[in-house]
Amino acid sequence: MTTTFHPIFLFIVFALFGVALVMLVLSAILGPRRTTPVKQMPYESGMDPVGDARQRFDVRYYLIAIAFLLFDVELLYLYPWAVAQWSADSPAVSTPIALSEAADPGQTGAPSLPPLASAAAGIPPVFRNLVFVEILVFIAVLAAAYAYAWRKGVFSWR
Repeated sequence: MTTTFHPIFLFIVFALFGVALVMLVLSAILGPRRTTPVKQMPYESGMDPVGDARQRFDVRYYLIAIAFLLFDVELLYLYPWAVAQWSADSPAVSTPIALSEAADPGQTGAPSLPPLASAAAGIPPVFRNLVFVEILVFIAVLAAAYAYAWRKGVFSWR
């Protein structure tokens, strides 16, 4: 028996958007409309704004932000590799069920063997060393970029 949940999902989506739309319209109609000079003033982190909002930022600010993103995204690539590299070694995944442990195939309603999970899980053992070397090259390139940025003074704030 197949069950579709599309009507339920559509009902939830329309209910949420309908409630949000009604609340938005009601707040616009019934909400207070008092404008004062203090309410019209820009607000920055609890401080009165000083200077022009369109001032130029130092390029070092952007360099540090880009370096942070570079090394932060690098971790997103390392985590799946680490999981795939060592997941095939776990005994729960790579231990096949022997035929002797299965039920007698002659019985009616005998359970069939589950598919071997180690064939699909993780990196095949043949390619593990190659993938490990590729990851080391990836980390070496990132380390070289980090050393280059450090040497050029990207991380020193003057």
